[in-house]
Amino acid sequence: MQKFFSSSLYGINGNLVEVEVDVVTWMGNFTIVGLGDAAIQESRERVRSAIKNSGFSFPGGTRITVNLAPADLKKKWPLYDLPIALGIIGKEYEFDISLKETSLFLGELSLDGKIRNIQWALPATILAREIGMKRIFLPIENAKEASIIPDIEIIGLDNLKEAVDILSWKKQGKKFDTIDISGIPRKNIGIDFSSIHGQEAGKRALLIAACGGHNILMQWPPGSGKTMLAKALAGILPWLEIEEMIELSKIYSVAWLLTKDHPIINERPFRVVHHTASEASIIGGGRDAKPGEISLAHKGILFLDEFLEFDKWILETLRQPLEDGEIMINRVNMSCRYPARFSLVWAMNPCPCGFMGDSEKECICSSHSIERYRSRLSGPILDRIDIFIQVPRVKIGELEKSKNLQTTKDLCYIVEGTRILQKYRFEWSHIHRNSEMTNTDIEKYASIQEDARKIAITSTEKLNLSTRVYYRILRVARTIADIERSPSVEVRHILEALSYRWT
Repeated sequence: MQKFFSSSLYGINGNLVEVEVDVVTWMGNFTIVGLGDAAIQESRERVRSAIKNSGFSFPGGTRITVNLAPADLKKKWPLYDLPIALGIIGKEYEFDISLKETSLFLGELSLDGKIRNIQWALPATILAREIGMKRIFLPIENAKEASIIPDIEIIGLDNLKEAVDILSWKKQGKKFDTIDISGIPRKNIGIDFSSIHGQEAGKRALLIAACGGHNILMQWPPGSGKTMLAKALAGILPWLEIEEMIELSKIYSVAWLLTKDHPIINERPFRVVHHTASEASIIGGGRDAKPGEISLAHKGILFLDEFLEFDKWILETLRQPLEDGEIMINRVNMSCRYPARFSLVWAMNPCPCGFMGDSEKECICSSHSIERYRSRLSGPILDRIDIFIQVPRVKIGELEKSKNLQTTKDLCYIVEGTRILQKYRFEWSHIHRNSEMTNTDIEKYASIQEDARKIAITSTEKLNLSTRVYYRILRVARTIADIERSPSVEVRHILEALSYRWT
């Protein structure tokens, strides 16, 4: 019997799979057991043709039994073709036992024996390193993706014959050096803040949101610049750390969004979702329980333009991931947990026509249509928004009046410095940003002056705000204090945080 090691997927993490191949003289039969899906069952035909077309003999008059262990773990996708074929060929060839026992094997075979690229090579590589494997054999198209993980040898394969030659000492495999992901150049994302004239209050609110990772809602009539401000926000987010790059790349690998030319995500995501998107595409799910937009926006921004046009049920499903920073996708045959720690940026018009409250154009909506339109804004959703801003229309004649505008580069220095403060503050905790503080964490880390706390409590009671909103005010105030490099939260910080609430 031949045994090779491979991997299956649970969420964004890999699980070890042992591919056991037993070839005995018997009536011709080829069986694959171990909870493999339809694509894995079809491996029998791919493997048979690949072995013959690669110049090897497929054993006739034999019973071939392939067991994918553990048998109670569901496996999917045709990435076990390679270890199954090697197990059958290994009946006649003498393979290097040390290579077999210290390597992971992944790959889909074409009928001519070539090895096709696979999904989620990155989680499998991380698994191989964690369980002490020395190397991983995988398609050459996935080699760059896997090469971002240090301390494991990456061997890229073109075809089945090459894999057999390596295992039988006939040739050396194509090894890929570890990629230094810290040196990968980054693109400039978004619109430069210096090109945005007016909207000073909006730009200030975006700076606070970027510094603390807060959720923000922008409202005003069409053409006032809401979308432009959201795109500019993407440009002032701090650089990703190496651990964050790897975590993000795992998500994109599972979603099959990494390519040979773009093997790693080294910039914070800015995901724009249209209101016609389905619940599964936003939250995640579908037949294979894939990650949705909220997970693809992990560590970055999820931008919902005209968010009141979204189905109300979809908006309500955002409540739990906004609070917990993760989403659990439950299906009949599987449950997957995906990270979803993103900053939500929402833009909306005040009414269906968009011109309620506009000084230049008259609103034509009836009170009933406005009430029905805004009824999608539930209280629990509003409670999860940290900053509300009005984005007024800027008149054409005022566009050239603004002088000495701050650039995106200027604001990046402020954001990076503020995030460094938070990094040291939360060094020995699970928190990374002010927005992630729990109520207990706020009492421990926020350093709120007593008179500032009294102002926050009194204002919350008079404005009839919820307890959740009270703590969100304190989080935003802590971020404002960090921007000013103030060791404690003072009254002026609380007052500015209160000015961003929708009362």
